[in-house]
Amino acid sequence: MFIALLLEAIFFAIVVVITLIGLHGTKSRSLFVGILCKRVIKTKSVKYMPFSLSLANFANGIVWSIYALIKLDPFVLVPNGLGTLSGLVQLVLFATYYRTTKWGDEEDTNKQEIELQKSAETGQDGQP
Repeated sequence: MFIALLLEAIFFAIVVVITLIGLHGTKSRSLFVGILCKRVIKTKSVKYMPFSLSLANFANGIVWSIYALIKLDPFVLVPNGLGTLSGLVQLVLFATYYRTTKWGDEEDTNKQEIELQKSAETGQDGQP
């Protein structure tokens, strides 16, 4: 269990570092993170979607939304309400695709990495 949690933390750290250091601008960052989310839906696999990150996102949104409701602060409520919905969507995706995930298929992983590289090179609209 500890090893799985450690691997998820390392994966998250790599995504954050690549996003913040390697990609400049909202468009390129959104494309990179969007590819990761699109991959879950396209492959019907949550292999690359850390559960603890989705759960933490949902829990954080709930806590701050409750705080905003207590203080009646719409400036805190709106973004954290959206964060709660985002976390909920991630948890629903995880629950939906958990059973269809192939956890140890290395050949499938290599094929998906090639497809991911091709989609990143062509961009969202399919144009090079």
